[in-house]
Amino acid sequence: LLPRTPTVWVNTIGMRRPKLEWYTISRGAEKFVHWFGPQAPQASLPTNLQIVNPLIWPGFGWPWERSLNRRLMARKLRPIIDAMAEPPIAVTTIPTVSDLMGRLPVKRWVYYCVDDFTTWPGLDHRTVERMESHLIDNADCIVVVSETLRERIAKRGRKAELLTHGVDLDYWKAPLESAGLPFDYPRPWLLFWGLIDRRMDMDILIRLSANKNGTIILVGPQDNPDPRLASLPGVVIRPAVPPEELPRLAAAADVLILPYADLPVTRAIQPLKLKEYLATGKPVVARDLPAIREWADCLDIAGDVDSFAAAVSRRITEGIPPAQTAARQRLSNESWQAKADQFYRYITNS
Repeated sequence: LLPRTPTVWVNTIGMRRPKLEWYTISRGAEKFVHWFGPQAPQASLPTNLQIVNPLIWPGFGWPWERSLNRRLMARKLRPIIDAMAEPPIAVTTIPTVSDLMGRLPVKRWVYYCVDDFTTWPGLDHRTVERMESHLIDNADCIVVVSETLRERIAKRGRKAELLTHGVDLDYWKAPLESAGLPFDYPRPWLLFWGLIDRRMDMDILIRLSANKNGTIILVGPQDNPDPRLASLPGVVIRPAVPPEELPRLAAAADVLILPYADLPVTRAIQPLKLKEYLATGKPVVARDLPAIREWADCLDIAGDVDSFAAAVSRRITEGIPPAQTAARQRLSNESWQAKADQFYRYITNS
C-alpha cells in the first residue's frame, strides 16, 4: 500500500496477561526499547511509512485498564491524525483497540481479522470476546483471511470480505546456497518456521521423533509451548531468524511441515507460511485444516498422526511429485501486489 498512500503503523501490545516467564520478560524489554529508546530515523523507513509506539498499560481485563489505555493511545494518535490533510482509514488486526472507536476522527474503521482470538491459547478469552464483539458490531468494513472466519462473522449478522494471504514468488524462488548455515544436524531435515506454541500437535511431533527420520527443526519465537517439546529426541528449537534467512533454510530442508493440531483456533487460520512453503518448491506435509484443503493438489494433507508420519516418510524417500509441482503454478495469481490492490478496494469501498 505504501506507494499509493501514506501509512502510519501503530505498534501496540499483545493480549496476553504478563507472567513471570522468559517470553514476557523479553517482550517487555522489547516494548520498553520501543517506548523509551531511540526511535528509527524517518529517513531510514520506506517512503510513506511512519511508525508510532504509544505507551500502553499491559492489560485490558479491568475497566480502569481499558480506560487508561484508551486515553494513552488517543493522546498519542490524535495529534498525528489532526495534522493529516484528511481523516485516515483506521485498520486493526486486533480487538484491543476497539475502545478507540468513536474517539478518533477517522473516516472508516476496518477490522482485518486474521485469527479467531477468542480461542487463541493463553488469552483472556472473555475480555477478548467482549472487545471483539464491539469491534465487529461497529466496524465499517470487515476483511477476513479464511472461510471459517467469514462464517463466524456472518453468525454475528455482519458481512465480511474474504482476502487470503499472498506470496512473493521471486523472494522464495531465488537461487540460494545452503552452505554457511548456522547449524549442521543429522539428515534429513524436517523444517517448520513460525510461532511455536500450543497450537502444535504434540502427538505428531512425538511420532516424527520416534521414527528417527533425521532432525525436526522448529524455527521461531516460543509462546508457552508444551513442555514436552524441549525433551523430544531429534527435535531442535531454534530462535527466530531474520526473514531474509528463511529462503536459505527452506532450500536446505528436505521436507517442510505444518504440524498443527486440529483445534478451533487452527481451523480459523490461513497460515501465512503455507504459500511460502509451496513457493520454495520443496515437499510440504500439512495437517488437514479448512484453509489448507484448497491447495490439496499441491502438497500432502494428513488427517491424523499416522498419515502425517507416513506422508513425511514418503516425501523424504520420493521427493515432491511432478503433479504437485505443476499444481503450484497457480501461485502466480497470489502475489502480494494483487492482494494489496484488492485490500485497498475493500477498505476504501471503491
